[in-house]
Parts: sequence; C-alpha cells; structure tokens
Amino acid sequence: MMLVIDDVLISDDVLQEHFFCKLDACKGACCYEGDYGAPLEETEIALIEGLLQKVSKYLPERSIKKIETDGYYDVFGKEKFKGTQLHADGSCVFLFKDKLGIAKCAFEQAYYNGETDFKKPVSCHLYPVRITKDEKLGFEAINYDRWSICNAACQNGAKKQIPLFRFLKEALIRKYGEAFYEEMDAAYLNRYKKDTK
Repeated sequence: MMLVIDDVLISDDVLQEHFFCKLDACKGACCYEGDYGAPLEETEIALIEGLLQKVSKYLPERSIKKIETDGYYDVFGKEKFKGTQLHADGSCVFLFKDKLGIAKCAFEQAYYNGETDFKKPVSCHLYPVRITKDEKLGFEAINYDRWSICNAACQNGAKKQIPLFRFLKEALIRKYGEAFYEEMDAAYLNRYKKDTK
C-alpha cells in the first residue's frame, strides 16, 4: 500500500513499522558499513564545502587526508548520485568515534556545539528512510531501507511503540514541511485507528 501526499509516494512500511535508534547496540553502523556514501542534495554540496574547516577538528587524521586527496564527496551507483566520500573500509569521512566506540557525525557535533545550523545531510537525518526520485514522472518515493544492522532499533521501536515516521518527525519536517508531516500523521491515525504519541 502507498500513501500519496503532494506527489510524494510513501511506502506503508514507513507508517506501519516501528523504529527507534539504539546506538549502544549498533554503534552507529550505518555510518561505517555499506558501499555508498550518504546521498547529498546539490544545495548541500556547496554548503559542506564551506563547513569543512569548522568540522575538520572533529575528524581523525585519515579522514582529513582522504578529503584532501579525493574530495569530500564521490559519485556512486547506476544512478550516479553524489554522496559523502568513503574510506576503503566503508566508513564515511565525516565520522569520528566517541569514548564508547559509537560513530558520531562531525557535522552533528558542530551543530550541537553551536558552530553551525547545518545538522547533517538530510539523507542521514532521514535514515533508515531513503528517497528516490523519478524526474520524468515528477514524483518522489519514500521507502523504508531495511538492514540487519538496525534490528535492535526495530525491537526498541516496537517496545516503545514508536512508528518509523514519528521517529523521523524532525527530519521529515525538515525535508517536506510541517503540513506534510501533519497530513502523514493524520493518515496514520485514520488507517490504523490508534494513537501512539
């Protein structure tokens, strides 16, 4: 089943499935596993370039060298999308680890320290949701990207009874606006006849 809001197709999984990140279990694995970097919007590419100096103090030396050598983004997949640069082991170059070994984002750290108003790439903010675009037909699709590294988050979300889209409320509003999110929430309540706020 699909929900359609403003030419955006939303997979029913986004409404129905439960999710709540559990970083102590996964250690932020979505930032260091995988074959592709985090997709970047065109507006984010120039923005990130302007923030490199601010976030570099949070980065390990190998990331600074990688960015200097290969740049801060690369082109991935059949779609040839631009995404954050990766190390050979799959780690994002903007990743650093805290004392507990949990992967953290340099942009997010700078944001929480009041050094920038850019929290992180919106594709990271939205994960585990991924957005695909069909330029010819003029629509976007929001889909749940299931991955075994997020099993603990699924269990945690089920325990807390937090639907995936509500876990992603801030990110969805950032991407599509408050009215879009409220319409999604209303559709959820109408479809499932329950309220888990």
